[in-house]
Amino acid sequence: MIDRLLAPPIASLLIALVSAAVLVSAFALEHLGGLEPCQLCIWQRYPYAALIVVGLIGWRVAARPMLGLSAIILLGGAGLAAYHVGVEQGWWALPAGCVAGETAQTVEELRQLLSTAPPACDQVSFTFLGLSLAGWNVITSLALAIFAALALLRRERDAEPAALTTGAHFRR
Repeated sequence: MIDRLLAPPIASLLIALVSAAVLVSAFALEHLGGLEPCQLCIWQRYPYAALIVVGLIGWRVAARPMLGLSAIILLGGAGLAAYHVGVEQGWWALPAGCVAGETAQTVEELRQLLSTAPPACDQVSFTFLGLSLAGWNVITSLALAIFAALALLRRERDAEPAALTTGAHFRR
Protein backbone atom coordinates (compact mmCIF):
# COMPACT_ATOMS: atom_id res chain seq x y z
CA MET A 1 0.00 0.00 0.00
CA ILE A 2 2.70 2.50 0.98
CA ASP A 3 4.57 1.58 -2.21
CA ARG A 4 1.58 2.74 -4.28
CA LEU A 5 1.33 6.00 -2.32
CA LEU A 6 5.00 6.70 -3.04
CA ALA A 7 4.54 6.32 -6.79
CA PRO A 8 5.49 9.81 -8.00
CA PRO A 9 2.20 10.70 -9.75
CA ILE A 10 0.12 9.50 -6.80
CA ALA A 11 2.42 11.25 -4.32
CA SER A 12 2.06 14.48 -6.29
CA LEU A 13 -1.72 14.18 -6.20
CA LEU A 14 -1.66 13.46 -2.44
CA ILE A 15 0.46 16.55 -1.82
CA ALA A 16 -2.05 18.63 -3.80
CA LEU A 17 -4.98 17.15 -1.84
CA VAL A 18 -3.35 17.60 1.57
CA SER A 19 -2.43 21.17 0.63
CA ALA A 20 -6.04 21.85 -0.35
CA ALA A 21 -7.20 20.36 2.97
CA VAL A 22 -4.78 22.61 4.88
CA LEU A 23 -6.11 25.69 3.08
CA VAL A 24 -9.74 24.66 3.59
CA SER A 25 -8.99 24.19 7.29
CA ALA A 26 -7.35 27.61 7.53
CA PHE A 27 -10.26 29.32 5.79
CA ALA A 28 -12.76 27.38 7.95
CA LEU A 29 -11.00 28.50 11.14
CA GLU A 30 -11.04 32.06 9.84
CA HIS A 31 -14.56 32.30 8.43
CA LEU A 32 -16.44 29.76 10.52
CA GLY A 33 -14.36 29.77 13.68
CA GLY A 34 -13.78 33.51 13.84
CA LEU A 35 -9.98 33.25 14.09
CA GLU A 36 -8.60 36.30 12.32
CA PRO A 37 -5.21 35.49 10.76
CA CYS A 38 -2.16 37.65 11.29
CA GLN A 39 0.10 38.64 8.40
CA LEU A 40 2.48 35.70 8.95
CA CYS A 41 -0.49 33.31 8.97
CA ILE A 42 -1.59 34.65 5.60
CA TRP A 43 1.93 34.32 4.19
CA GLN A 44 2.01 30.68 5.29
CA ARG A 45 -0.95 29.95 2.99
CA TYR A 46 0.93 30.82 -0.21
CA PRO A 47 3.13 27.70 -0.30
CA TYR A 48 0.05 25.49 0.02
CA ALA A 49 -1.68 27.31 -2.84
CA ALA A 50 1.43 26.78 -4.98
CA LEU A 51 1.56 23.11 -3.95
CA ILE A 52 -1.95 22.51 -5.24
CA VAL A 53 -0.86 23.65 -8.71
CA VAL A 54 2.52 21.90 -8.58
CA GLY A 55 0.96 18.69 -7.26
CA LEU A 56 -1.69 18.59 -9.96
CA ILE A 57 0.93 19.19 -12.65
CA GLY A 58 3.03 16.40 -11.14
CA TRP A 59 0.04 14.08 -11.08
CA ARG A 60 -0.51 14.47 -14.82
CA VAL A 61 3.01 15.14 -16.20
CA ALA A 62 6.58 15.44 -14.89
CA ALA A 63 5.96 13.89 -11.49
CA ARG A 64 9.58 13.70 -10.39
CA PRO A 65 10.51 17.34 -11.13
CA MET A 66 7.29 18.49 -9.46
CA LEU A 67 8.05 16.37 -6.38
CA GLY A 68 11.46 18.04 -6.16
CA LEU A 69 9.83 21.46 -6.48
CA SER A 70 7.22 20.45 -3.88
CA ALA A 71 9.95 19.46 -1.41
CA ILE A 72 11.65 22.84 -1.87
CA ILE A 73 8.36 24.73 -1.44
CA LEU A 74 7.54 22.69 1.66
CA LEU A 75 10.93 23.35 3.24
CA GLY A 76 10.45 27.06 2.59
CA GLY A 77 6.97 26.88 4.13
CA ALA A 78 8.37 25.03 7.15
CA GLY A 79 11.01 27.76 7.54
CA LEU A 80 8.36 30.48 7.41
CA ALA A 81 6.21 28.63 9.95
CA ALA A 82 9.24 28.09 12.22
CA TYR A 83 9.97 31.81 11.99
CA HIS A 84 6.36 32.48 13.05
CA VAL A 85 6.76 30.13 16.03
CA GLY A 86 9.89 32.08 16.99
CA VAL A 87 7.98 35.36 16.78
CA GLU A 88 5.21 33.86 18.93
CA GLN A 89 7.79 32.73 21.50
CA GLY A 90 9.56 36.10 21.52
CA TRP A 91 12.79 34.66 20.14
CA TRP A 92 12.99 37.42 17.53
CA ALA A 93 11.27 40.67 16.66
CA LEU A 94 8.12 41.07 14.66
CA PRO A 95 8.55 41.58 10.92
CA ALA A 96 7.63 44.97 9.49
CA GLY A 97 4.34 43.62 8.07
CA CYS A 98 3.13 42.75 11.56
CA VAL A 99 3.79 46.10 13.20
CA ALA A 100 1.24 48.89 13.14
CA GLY A 101 2.37 51.68 10.88
CA GLU A 102 -0.17 54.36 11.70
CA THR A 103 -0.24 56.76 14.62
CA ALA A 104 -3.15 58.30 16.43
CA GLN A 105 -3.44 61.91 17.51
CA THR A 106 -6.53 61.49 19.67
CA VAL A 107 -8.03 58.82 21.88
CA GLU A 108 -10.83 58.35 19.34
CA GLU A 109 -8.31 57.78 16.53
CA LEU A 110 -6.51 55.26 18.75
CA ARG A 111 -9.76 53.41 19.40
CA GLN A 112 -10.45 53.33 15.67
CA LEU A 113 -6.96 51.99 14.92
CA LEU A 114 -7.29 49.31 17.60
CA SER A 115 -10.71 48.20 16.37
CA THR A 116 -9.47 47.73 12.79
CA ALA A 117 -5.97 46.44 13.55
CA PRO A 118 -5.15 42.92 12.34
CA PRO A 119 -4.09 40.39 14.95
CA ALA A 120 -0.51 40.66 16.13
CA CYS A 121 1.83 37.98 14.82
CA ASP A 122 3.33 37.42 18.27
CA GLN A 123 -0.01 36.56 19.89
CA VAL A 124 -1.15 32.93 19.79
CA SER A 125 -4.90 32.93 19.22
CA PHE A 126 -5.45 29.16 19.06
CA THR A 127 -3.61 26.06 20.23
CA PHE A 128 -4.27 22.38 19.70
CA LEU A 129 -2.51 19.82 21.89
CA GLY A 130 -0.22 22.55 23.17
CA LEU A 131 0.96 23.77 19.76
CA SER A 132 -0.02 26.91 17.90
CA LEU A 133 -1.24 26.66 14.33
CA ALA A 134 2.21 27.83 13.20
CA GLY A 135 3.75 24.95 15.17
CA TRP A 136 1.41 22.48 13.50
CA ASN A 137 2.31 24.01 10.16
CA VAL A 138 6.00 23.29 10.81
CA ILE A 139 5.17 19.64 11.48
CA THR A 140 2.84 19.34 8.48
CA SER A 141 5.28 21.00 6.09
CA LEU A 142 8.21 18.87 7.24
CA ALA A 143 6.17 15.66 7.08
CA LEU A 144 5.03 16.48 3.55
CA ALA A 145 8.59 17.43 2.53
CA ILE A 146 9.83 14.04 3.77
CA PHE A 147 7.00 12.32 1.91
CA ALA A 148 7.86 14.23 -1.28
CA ALA A 149 11.54 13.35 -0.91
CA LEU A 150 10.77 9.66 -0.34
CA ALA A 151 8.54 9.58 -3.41
CA LEU A 152 11.17 11.43 -5.43
CA LEU A 153 13.92 9.01 -4.39
CA ARG A 154 11.75 5.93 -4.85
CA ARG A 155 13.18 3.60 -7.44
CA GLU A 156 10.83 2.43 -10.12
CA ARG A 157 10.41 -1.29 -10.13
CA ASP A 158 12.43 -2.88 -12.89
CA ALA A 159 10.35 -4.27 -15.73
CA GLU A 160 12.70 -7.26 -16.06
CA PRO A 161 11.92 -8.93 -12.69
CA ALA A 162 8.20 -8.43 -13.34
CA ALA A 163 8.61 -10.08 -16.74
CA LEU A 164 10.44 -12.99 -15.15
CA THR A 165 7.65 -13.65 -12.68
CA THR A 166 5.00 -13.63 -15.42
CA GLY A 167 6.86 -15.88 -17.81
CA ALA A 168 7.08 -13.13 -20.44
CA HIS A 169 10.77 -13.78 -20.95
CA PHE A 170 9.93 -17.00 -22.82
CA ARG A 171 7.84 -15.21 -25.49
CA ARG A 172 10.56 -13.59 -27.60
